[in-house]
Amino acid sequence: MLRSFLLCTLMLFGLQLSAPAQAQVNDVKAQITAALELFLHGASVNNANVHDQFWGEDLTYTSSRGQRYGKAQLMYGLQGQETTPTDQVTTWYSAEDIRIKEIGEAVILNFTLVATSPKQKPRRQTFFNTGIMVKRDGRWQAINWNATEAVKR
Repeated sequence: MLRSFLLCTLMLFGLQLSAPAQAQVNDVKAQITAALELFLHGASVNNANVHDQFWGEDLTYTSSRGQRYGKAQLMYGLQGQETTPTDQVTTWYSAEDIRIKEIGEAVILNFTLVATSPKQKPRRQTFFNTGIMVKRDGRWQAINWNATEAVKR
């Protein structure tokens, strides 16, 4: 839907992307979206390997609780934990309103993280997440991340 909106806007103003440029934009967005979805599934099942692949070594992470730390501390919290079988997951993470902005070799990723916990209250929590991602060794990794609990209005 967002892609259609952007294309209509470009056409309205008489601007056109060349076919190769359009394909490249779509390819990067598809790669980032796929990396995010894989990560959110891995985070839901507490898969440390998925975390290790997603977060860059030089990560700066600012949590929704106002704490700032790097990848080493984040990974330390996952040590010794087993991946949770999907039928035992207590909270599933997903993304809504994904927005991706390319800036040179980096990408800014904005989305609403949705935490759904069918057996807990509140059952659904939302967080605004912003990440800066770079492509390294053929995969996109987050080097800066900020999570903020969304205020209910």
